[in-house]
Amino acid sequence: MTRDIRWGGLLEPSGGPSPESVTACNVPHMSDTAKPSRSHTASSQRLRMRRELAAAAMELFATKGYEATTVDEIAATAGVARRTFFRHFRAKEEAIFPDHDDTLVRAQAVLEAAPAHENPLDTVCRGIKEVMRMYAASPKGSVERYKLTRDVPALREREIASVARYERLFTRYLLGHFDEAAHRDGDDDPLLAEVAASAVVTAHNHVLRRWLRNGGVGDVEAQLDHAFAIVRKTFGTGFGANRPAAPERIGGAETTRDDEVLVTVARTDTPIGEIMRTIERALRD
Repeated sequence: MTRDIRWGGLLEPSGGPSPESVTACNVPHMSDTAKPSRSHTASSQRLRMRRELAAAAMELFATKGYEATTVDEIAATAGVARRTFFRHFRAKEEAIFPDHDDTLVRAQAVLEAAPAHENPLDTVCRGIKEVMRMYAASPKGSVERYKLTRDVPALREREIASVARYERLFTRYLLGHFDEAAHRDGDDDPLLAEVAASAVVTAHNHVLRRWLRNGGVGDVEAQLDHAFAIVRKTFGTGFGANRPAAPERIGGAETTRDDEVLVTVARTDTPIGEIMRTIERALRD
């Protein structure tokens, strides 16, 4: 029996326990003719089995009810042994969340691969898009899981605990750009880092809930971009203000602005028009 086995869910603002370690997976680039590595194949098989178990759990929870469904029934519906279930999930309330671990890895990979010149807030916004894409991959399944988590407190609590890991990941990333030990009067960046991370997650959750309540219809990534634009507008002028300004490069020219001094550096072959546009843009900003 074939099932739609990519499930979405609901993110809720939450605190959480101490940060959990996350190890990013580096998958080597493969040509069209190259064979997948053994580790990549094993990872794909693991995720496929987790999704099969999730599909079985969702089916049973919807037909029999959460309380009446047993782990043995989930395993049997998925066509595997009970011990196989426990190799992938510790309890039945975890069984409808097969993708969070892998999505967390992908989000961290985005942070680790961020270009040095990118505003860390922009990096975090790109990272959490990996989470939204997980839900958007299967709108129908996401809506079904959303309804289920609203009705079953144990599943809702498990979802909240799972998603709190994203906020901790992004908060640690933003705080990593500031020396909190060197906090001094007038330097509010460490505070802004934590508040900004919460704002990004909250914006994501708001858009996600609205999309799910609307039946998973509409361009959710466009809605998310709009929400992120509001977050950037709110934090963009003050966030990172105490760090040295990064050079702004346009083509062959770059500018660095420090209070009332503007320095422009350009290659000798840079067109004069491009240099002037770089200066004008820096002055406007």
